[in-house]
Amino acid sequence: MTHPATVLAFPGQGSLVPGAGEPWATHPAFAAVADVAEATGVDVPALVLTGTSDELVATENAQLATFALSLCILDAAGLADQATLALGHSLGEYTALVAAGVLTRGDGARLVAVRGAAMRDAAASAKGGLVAMLGGDEPLATAACEAIDGAYVANLNGPGQVVLGGTAEALDALSSRAKELGFRRAIPLKVGGAFHTPLMAPAAGVLEPALAATSFGRGHAGVLANVDGRVHDDPAEWPDLLLRQLTSPVRFQDCVLALPSGCSIVECGAGGVLQGLIARIRDDVDVVSVGVPDDLTRLGRAS
Repeated sequence: MTHPATVLAFPGQGSLVPGAGEPWATHPAFAAVADVAEATGVDVPALVLTGTSDELVATENAQLATFALSLCILDAAGLADQATLALGHSLGEYTALVAAGVLTRGDGARLVAVRGAAMRDAAASAKGGLVAMLGGDEPLATAACEAIDGAYVANLNGPGQVVLGGTAEALDALSSRAKELGFRRAIPLKVGGAFHTPLMAPAAGVLEPALAATSFGRGHAGVLANVDGRVHDDPAEWPDLLLRQLTSPVRFQDCVLALPSGCSIVECGAGGVLQGLIARIRDDVDVVSVGVPDDLTRLGRAS
């Protein structure tokens, strides 16, 4: 009998809430969080256990904490060696590369630390942000960005949900003109900057040498890239793909549409954000979200 393909999915920044790591504090898999702390010199266990909302909104903290907790959940689920494909949303792409064996955990953690700090600094120098535009699609989003100077497509998350980014002035215009532009409503997002837009170009300049100094392996599973929604199994391609990801839209919908019919998807991360997005895109795949130890029973494992 043929078993469905196993796909691992990892969330990005913004999925973590205070105390998300507490249910895992006594689980053996929590060692993964300590590993990230050791690789980066950052007290990541404190962030996932007792970090405040303000601390977790900070880009450099949110990215490391989300990455570490997703690795903890991945270890607890015990599925890394069984997966045939992996994907992540923005930051989650780094977790996917570690899960697929393309990056070592130490290298993944160090790249996430560099990326988070670089994006924080770029956001500080170019004031901007993100806004979720509900009820629209990619053509509508593209038209809106052509109509408003300083606005860019940042995330294509699924039917009826696109995220636009840009300068503060552009965001004000997008919010006030949402219905005029064809959207149902606009929701400002609590993030540190205009991620995945050209405003992140300074961060790319910082991340590029770190990527060039990192070894990427062949891996045991394919990883879908945010920038084009395609599977890439050539390790030589990943430095450029990750660099482009900083200033290009996250094409999460395309990644999900590229998955094989009938596959079994396991989201490793708190909040279940990707489970909801995937369900809006595909009705022919099975999705399980593991965010707390009790969720492991849905995989046939003890919590």
